[in-house]
Amino acid sequence: MNLAEQGTSAGLRALNRIAGSELLDRIGLRDLTERLVHSGTRNGFRAANVAGRRFAAAQKLASPARQKRSSGSGLFDLEPDEEQKMMIEAFGGFAAERLRPAAQKADADCAAPDELLAQSAELGIAVLGVPEELGGAVEHRSAVTSALITEALAAGDMGLAFAALAPAAVSTALGLWGDAGQQSTYLPAFTGEDVPAAALAVHEPGALFDPFELATVARRDGEDWVLDGAKALVPRAEAAELLLVAATTEDGPSLFLVEPLAAGLAVRPEPAVGLRAAGTAGLRLEGVRVPAGARLGTAADYAECIRLGRIAWAAMAVGTAQGALDFLIPYVNERKAFGEPISHRQAVAFNMSDLAIEIEGMRLATYRAAALADRGEDFSRAAAVARRLATTKGMKVGSDAVGLLGGHGYVKEYPVERWYRDLRAAGVIEGGLLV
Repeated sequence: MNLAEQGTSAGLRALNRIAGSELLDRIGLRDLTERLVHSGTRNGFRAANVAGRRFAAAQKLASPARQKRSSGSGLFDLEPDEEQKMMIEAFGGFAAERLRPAAQKADADCAAPDELLAQSAELGIAVLGVPEELGGAVEHRSAVTSALITEALAAGDMGLAFAALAPAAVSTALGLWGDAGQQSTYLPAFTGEDVPAAALAVHEPGALFDPFELATVARRDGEDWVLDGAKALVPRAEAAELLLVAATTEDGPSLFLVEPLAAGLAVRPEPAVGLRAAGTAGLRLEGVRVPAGARLGTAADYAECIRLGRIAWAAMAVGTAQGALDFLIPYVNERKAFGEPISHRQAVAFNMSDLAIEIEGMRLATYRAAALADRGEDFSRAAAVARRLATTKGMKVGSDAVGLLGGHGYVKEYPVERWYRDLRAAGVIEGGLLV
């Protein structure tokens, strides 16, 4: 199975699971999904099992369940296959029909509509990282497929995409690094339609944040861990039912499962410049006690988490930048100055060409990093390159979009000012997302 094929099973089985949902009629994806389901049935894919949510062990696991890693074909081919392209169309349709129209109000309200979050959960986003044994939708893990989905959703709106994808970061982390007890307790909740609000909390307040030099500390106290510190820009933290908190220990940084009713945990609203629809908030941990079994993975696993998160943010930047470009093309062709479309001006035409080239470079770097992760190779450098391109080129796309609209770009009647604010987040936030 090649790298692109890793996402085939995930997409088709997740779409099988929602084929009977009324959501498809409401967002206009009925015909497309029926074609996907027919194709999947023809090729022998099964529908995903659905389990109800509860934070209690639904079954006993003798050992942790893990998704298999594909060895790939050895060919450098990052072109999505037919099924992945259909997934892009399906998730892209949801983003265009549902996320983008709701983005302006969600940005003003600093909150994502509950209906949209429920609909995104119905699409099966959170189950892509869940092993089959626990009701997941895919046998083989695929960071490439997750990056494609992230990009497609971000093209609708980055803030809403952040809110919708936040639970998937927690379920993916549990699937990758959770032990048998953690997986059997928490993962079944992510395979139902009522997906819990969950968030991966890594970022901390302060300048020049380094995710490998955490101020949040976890210390041993008998059989338990006690956490002290602060987190920033946590998506939907006020509604969170499960948090995955990064903290440093005596043997390096790690992740800890924290339920929001834990004593000593406080949440405060923290609206940001961008990503306002994600309802970001800050956390304060003062003597938060969690059991020994709350620690997730090792320091090496935490390092992989950071790298996978950087790929996810690069995919977010690619999707948002592409959405901006798709908006700009008809605008510059229709907007007239001095009796002709402004796209006839050489400076505008060259600027648009530069933006398209830079977005393509961002996209290829992101796909390459995800492909290396799927093959089990060292992808730290590739992830850093993708994140760097997303930071610099993504901000340029946002800034140029505002400039190309002139005075229109600086008012909220047009979405480019929001994209400009959101795109800056790709170079700021650590954590919150995984592929």
